Amino acid sequence: MAKSAASGRRRRNPVPTPPSDADRIIDAALSLVATEGWRHLSLAAVAAAAELPIGQIYRLFGSKPAILSGLYRRVDEAVLAEPPQAEAGEHPRDRLFDLLMRRFDALNPYKPAIAVLRSELLADPVSALCAGGRLIRSIRWMLAAADIATGGIRGAVAVKLTAAAYLSTLPTWQGDDSADLARTMAALDARLRRIERWLAPLYRPRRTGEPLTA
Repeated sequence: MAKSAASGRRRRNPVPTPPSDADRIIDAALSLVATEGWRHLSLAAVAAAAELPIGQIYRLFGSKPAILSGLYRRVDEAVLAEPPQAEAGEHPRDRLFDLLMRRFDALNPYKPAIAVLRSELLADPVSALCAGGRLIRSIRWMLAAADIATGGIRGAVAVKLTAAAYLSTLPTWQGDDSADLARTMAALDARLRRIERWLAPLYRPRRTGEPLTA
């Protein structure tokens, strides 16, 4: 078989894309949270760690809670980059399980910062409310990606139950140092099974080409 010109060429390593200013700010903030805590974190310190003028933080985020929202968006984009593969005979919870485990995978690099946030946000009601609202929005997108409707009273209940299942799995994930996150998977699966009766009636598989909305 003749080798094509493309396959015969020597492949070049892709040039890494430099992080955006927004990514630098989020990374700097998470690094500082892990070592110095959330309550005493200052935007000036974040700017210094990111090696950016503080005005750039103001332009891109404007507050500490907004930086947290940026982290949620980063994780959402990682989870939603590829739709879950549909399999014959799968349950709605199977697709949701896959998406939420992707979420834990995406959060793995930030475990030290997440541990601090879980303990310190309770003392910062404004940030806690912002984080809670952003989590609900993220969960809506997870359900939408799993083809589970979120409209109406039943949909609203499904969102809250899924958020509760996710949050109650966080402590297990926090202490799960295994490569395959087996303990986390078992805990999440058990919690999703408990709420499956709420999810199944809301399962609405999209037609091919139909856009994803939340």
